[in-house]
Amino acid sequence: MTGLQDHLHGLWLPLVTPFRDGALDERSLRRLTRHYSGQAVDGFILGATSGEGMTLRKAELERLVAIVRDEMAAGRRTLPICLGLSGADTSRLKERLDETADWPIDGYLIASPYYVRPSQRGLLAHFEALADHAAWPIALYNIPYRTSVNITNQTLLRLAEHRNIVGLKDCGANREQSIALLRDRPKGFRVLTGEDANYFEALTDGADGGIVLSAHVETATFAAVHAEMKRGNHDAAQAHWHEIAELTRLLFTEPSPAPAKYWLWRCGLIDSPEVRLPMVEVSRELAAALDREIERRMKVAA
Repeated sequence: MTGLQDHLHGLWLPLVTPFRDGALDERSLRRLTRHYSGQAVDGFILGATSGEGMTLRKAELERLVAIVRDEMAAGRRTLPICLGLSGADTSRLKERLDETADWPIDGYLIASPYYVRPSQRGLLAHFEALADHAAWPIALYNIPYRTSVNITNQTLLRLAEHRNIVGLKDCGANREQSIALLRDRPKGFRVLTGEDANYFEALTDGADGGIVLSAHVETATFAAVHAEMKRGNHDAAQAHWHEIAELTRLLFTEPSPAPAKYWLWRCGLIDSPEVRLPMVEVSRELAAALDREIERRMKVAA
């Protein structure tokens, strides 16, 4: 494990958490880890939104991290791991940082406090308190449509000065704000988009990469978009993007990660499409649409 800041770029996968009969499906988790460790992925996010982290007990989350790290150690490639944390109580989050301080991770992805809607001064104090306390570096997670509070650029730039805050998962859904942040950010502060449908747009604007659920599918093509952009081959990147742009909409037709889990189940990467309440599995209508797209892509690949 090395400095998170050096690795926070490219294509990161917010790994889904497989369940079977209400429990963590360790066999499927090992299969997923082996599969994606061999793909053009630059890091894993565990236990965040796509990983249904808010439904995971501490023991499950610890086991999740241990299995992923163990499978990578048994393979040929080790990727950095960020652990997703969220909460509306700064003191409780500091306790969670203490509880996870000796886990084999490389950093945290921490969302804004939800529901309580703190002021910008409150957000600044919250994240500075966590960064002062954390044993591992922190990437911020700005996702106002889930938390009901936006971290403004003024606040983000103040937080970017903290030695233990190294980047941002940007789900602000405001391109003007994102472009301004990319222009004004300090050197070394990483910005990765978390908006799957805006992946190409964000890279065009100068983002360092993406944390992309849809990259569970057509992983190589998502990676190729970033690689071609990095080489300056805008047209080639755009051509790859056209192959997968519709996929980013299909996999978010119903609440995520249920559609992605259904896809992975149909393709044999996990043993069940199970999600935990209040999430529910995909509707029959979406299942049929996903089946058609899976079949179409299999024919193209053949």
